[in-house]
Amino acid sequence: MKKLIVLLGVIGVSLSAIFVRISTAPSIILVLYRVCIASLLLSPYVFIKSRKELFELSLRDVLLCMVSGVFLGLHFTAYFTSLSFTSIASAVVLVDTEVFFVAFGSILLLKERISKGAWGGILLTFAGSVIIAMADAGIGSDVIKGDILAFSGAFFMAVYTMIGAVCRKKISTTVYTFLVYTSSAVTMLMISIMKGIPLMGYDSINWISALGMAVFCTLMGHSIFSWGLKYLPSSFISTIKLLEPVFASILGLICFGEVPGIYVALGGIIVIAGIWQYSRRAGQRDVAESVTCSEV
Repeated sequence: MKKLIVLLGVIGVSLSAIFVRISTAPSIILVLYRVCIASLLLSPYVFIKSRKELFELSLRDVLLCMVSGVFLGLHFTAYFTSLSFTSIASAVVLVDTEVFFVAFGSILLLKERISKGAWGGILLTFAGSVIIAMADAGIGSDVIKGDILAFSGAFFMAVYTMIGAVCRKKISTTVYTFLVYTSSAVTMLMISIMKGIPLMGYDSINWISALGMAVFCTLMGHSIFSWGLKYLPSSFISTIKLLEPVFASILGLICFGEVPGIYVALGGIIVIAGIWQYSRRAGQRDVAESVTCSEV
């Protein structure tokens, strides 16, 4: 059931590229609007129901959440900008190379063990993602720039995921995500001011897009991933995100007529096979142990 919930989160974040494509504001402004709305939506619950937990956090916990939020904001900015230069499928796939950063980080820092079968699932999933990217890489201008931005977004997302795995061991989902989104909003505000980017005066479509991203992609997407970090290995969370290119490609077809070819379809099948392989083989011991933990 927990894996199914995380899968629903993947569907939520897959909508992100669609909202970005219909927007006209700079990427930094879209990120700022998105995380501000998400933080505001969470604040009533946090200050009414979780106020005691919030004010009992140690300085270390708060600082970790703040740093996590900085990297989340950088991830969003890099990813959103990449969509201006490359196709939806290519950008999403390259962002999802996060799984490799997280897998190695899990081994070195969190001491998580990843079996040979699990590594096979990761590699199989990534191979399918690469096929999708290669099939779609010719769409868009200045593709190399977009690819580099998307790849840097993968690194930022990996750092965010790794820090989240540490924070979620003793901080509830609601408090953790509230602090992360607030930190991300402050980061984006500071960057916007330093770059001299106007904060207001954009078309109403941008507010609609930001609201959609805040609700569907953030609260029903990234927040679910944060919730899952308490019960499932971080490497599993990163791997199942690789289903995002499949969903994003389908949405790109429906909304913008970006028709996926035979190789995109083939890549999607391989991605699904990789996810199944990883789910079957990876982190069984870690999951069994973490399932016994109750929500903080």
